[in-house]
Amino acid sequence: ILNQLAPYACRSENSRGRRYDEEAPVGRTQFQRDRDRIVHCNAFRRLEYKTQVFVNHEGDLFRTRLTHSLEVAQIARTLARNLQVNEDLVEAISLAPDLGHTPFGHAGQDELNDSMNQRVPEAGGFEHNLQSLRVVDELEERYASFNGLNLCFETREGILKHCSRRNAQRLGDVGERFLNRTRPSIEAQIANLADEIAYNNHDIDDGLRSGLITVDQLCELELFVTHFEGVRRRYPDVQGRRLTSEIIRAMINTLVVDLTRTTLANLAQHKPASVDDVRQAPQLVAFSWSMRKRAGELKRFLHENLYRHY
Repeated sequence: ILNQLAPYACRSENSRGRRYDEEAPVGRTQFQRDRDRIVHCNAFRRLEYKTQVFVNHEGDLFRTRLTHSLEVAQIARTLARNLQVNEDLVEAISLAPDLGHTPFGHAGQDELNDSMNQRVPEAGGFEHNLQSLRVVDELEERYASFNGLNLCFETREGILKHCSRRNAQRLGDVGERFLNRTRPSIEAQIANLADEIAYNNHDIDDGLRSGLITVDQLCELELFVTHFEGVRRRYPDVQGRRLTSEIIRAMINTLVVDLTRTTLANLAQHKPASVDDVRQAPQLVAFSWSMRKRAGELKRFLHENLYRHY
C-alpha cells in the first residue's frame, strides 16, 4: 500500500519526527502509532459525553464528539484512498481535533472564552484547536518518559486547523504555517473538509430528529432539495427516518465525489511532486465553486435555524 502513495503524500519514514526521540514501532508505521495513542488516551474517551449541538441527556441518538470524530475519520479515509495519500495519517488527524472541545458544545466554548478574556486576558481567550494540541502535547499523562502523547509533527500540524497569529508565534515549527501563510499536508486538508462534510450533514439529521428544523425548511436549499427530489423519484413511498437517511447519505456521497474530482483537477494543474510542493501551493483539497456555494448556503441555514435556535 505504501508503494501506491502519490509523490505528494506524507510517508511515515519521512516524518519530521516527534518532540522526544523514541524507538521505531514494530509491526506498524509511525502514523499508525499516533492513531493508536489517540484512540487509547483519556481525552478521546471523554468525547463520549461532549456533544455537537444538543446536551447529552436529550437523547442517546444525537451525535457526540466521539461519534462525530469516528464519522469524520470514515469520510476522510475514503477521500485519502481516492487521492492516494496516507490513510493512517488522515485517520489520526481526524480523530484528534475535538479533544480540546468544551462540554456543552458551542455555548460551552463561548462561555469559557469569555471567562478567560475576563480573568486572564493575556492568554488570548480560548481556542479549542490550540487546546486539542495542548492535550496531546502536555496534558495527557500516560508515558513515563514525556508528557502528552508525543505525536509526529504531521499529526500535530493537522490537529491545529486554526490558530491566531499571537498563539502561533509561541508554538515553534507547528505554528510556522500560520505566520508564513503556507499550507499543511494534503492529509490535513482532507481531514479539515471531511469534518465539514460530516457535521453539516449530521447536524441536519440531529436537527430533524429534534424537531427544531423541518424538511420543508430544508427544501428551500438547493443542495438538500436536489437530493430530496432524487430520493422521492427512486423511492416514492419512503417516509420518516428512512427518507431522511437516504437524503443525507446521497448528500454525503455527492460532496465526497465533488471534493475528489475537484482536488484531482487541482493536483493535475499544480503538479506537486512532494509534500513541500503541497505546502507552497494554493489550497489543493477543495470543492468546486458551485458546490462550495451550495454547501455555504447549508452552513448558514444551520447557524441561523439550528445553532442559534432559541
